[in-house]
Amino acid sequence: MSEDTECELASEPSPKPAARKTSRARSLTEIRSLARSHTRTALRVLVGIMRSDDATPAARLSAANAILDRGWGKAAQPVENGEDGAPELVHRVERVIVRPEDAVEGDAGPKA
Repeated sequence: MSEDTECELASEPSPKPAARKTSRARSLTEIRSLARSHTRTALRVLVGIMRSDDATPAARLSAANAILDRGWGKAAQPVENGEDGAPELVHRVERVIVRPEDAVEGDAGPKA
């Protein structure tokens, strides 16, 4: 982590425990915003790794994939299931009606 980032994070007031869900969402939004403010630098680092002759091929490939994913989105993965390649979807809808007069004492199900 660079000194600028550490100073920026250190200067932020430490968040108090989230009492409500809204404050937690606000904290996540702030974190997301802070991370996005470093996008340009992060991309420069990734490009530097990708172009570096000293970096391992695995690191260069990983950096190149990260750049492509962020710029163009992840590649679509085909979904296959079954012999013909089409996915088989099974839906089950179940409806249970319980009437108080049908319930056995201590049981919510129908009388036996």
